[in-house]
Amino acid sequence: MKRILMIGTGGTIACRQTDKGLAPGLSSEDVLSYIPQVKDVCEVDAIQICNIDSTNVTPKHWKLMVRTIEENYKDYGGFVICHGTDTLAYTAAALSYMIQYSSKPIVITGAQKPINMDVTDAKTNLLDSFIYAADDESQDVNIVFDGKVIVGTRAKKDRAKSYNAFSSINFPYPAVIQDGHIIRYIPVIPYREPVRFYKDMKESVFVLKMIPGMRAHMLSYLFEHYDCIVIESFGVGGIPESITEEFYEQMDAWREKGKVVVMATQVANEGSNMTVYEVGKKVKQDFDMMESYDMTLEAVITKMMWLMGIPGLSYEKMKEMFYTMVNHDILFTKYKRAN
Repeated sequence: MKRILMIGTGGTIACRQTDKGLAPGLSSEDVLSYIPQVKDVCEVDAIQICNIDSTNVTPKHWKLMVRTIEENYKDYGGFVICHGTDTLAYTAAALSYMIQYSSKPIVITGAQKPINMDVTDAKTNLLDSFIYAADDESQDVNIVFDGKVIVGTRAKKDRAKSYNAFSSINFPYPAVIQDGHIIRYIPVIPYREPVRFYKDMKESVFVLKMIPGMRAHMLSYLFEHYDCIVIESFGVGGIPESITEEFYEQMDAWREKGKVVVMATQVANEGSNMTVYEVGKKVKQDFDMMESYDMTLEAVITKMMWLMGIPGLSYEKMKEMFYTMVNHDILFTKYKRAN
């Protein structure tokens, strides 16, 4: 049997009811005790690195998860991280960039209801995660939730309460788990490169969500205080006329100081393409802007944090790496030709 390390971080799966509402309180050993049948799947050790609501997860917690996995990588055949659902997609994307070429599975899971409730999705999600982590064909960072396997860079939480809380955006589910069996739709290609761990994430990223009639004056503040602005625009991407003049002024003033702007879209599926409309094509050409294309917003944000944490990257090298596929995050060949 494979040895799997379960890493507890808190979240709904480990919550207890308190006078102030649900709050993480169960230890990793407590959580594990609710699925005794796991002994037939793999050998499990458990470790608790924090016990927080996932609303409070920050890049420092991602670094802690990465350090824990790196320190134990040689001793275990896989890892299962118990995590709150609210920021689970961000964590899955972040770990996809911080731990690359992992031949061992790193599975992230959680639940919409605590594991100590009579009616809960937690037991199924957790057992399915161990089943997937213990399988010889599993590798890399993935989410296991509601019987679905979702690539770590492609997940989005799109339901607040339902058990089927996560969807895979612009990419198929590589596998599902039914009655304890893994059904794979996409064959796994083993890595030839050794696993690589990255230790730093630069947090100076801000997401600016466009709304009709927004004012331009906030742009100067954002450019001054953040190194990367991800613009969540309408449709396939563009800059509204009402802020175009200010945007050009700020870009001219700040781009030589290493500030980066990435165009994304508020539309979850099918992605951006700034060349379609005049409102996007001109600004993309004038500033050689990067855009998200079919990437999730969670992947764009964490990929930029990762890239900015690598010392000495030129803009051209950053752009090249941004468009280089990591854990299926972007359709590489299509966008390499476009850029």
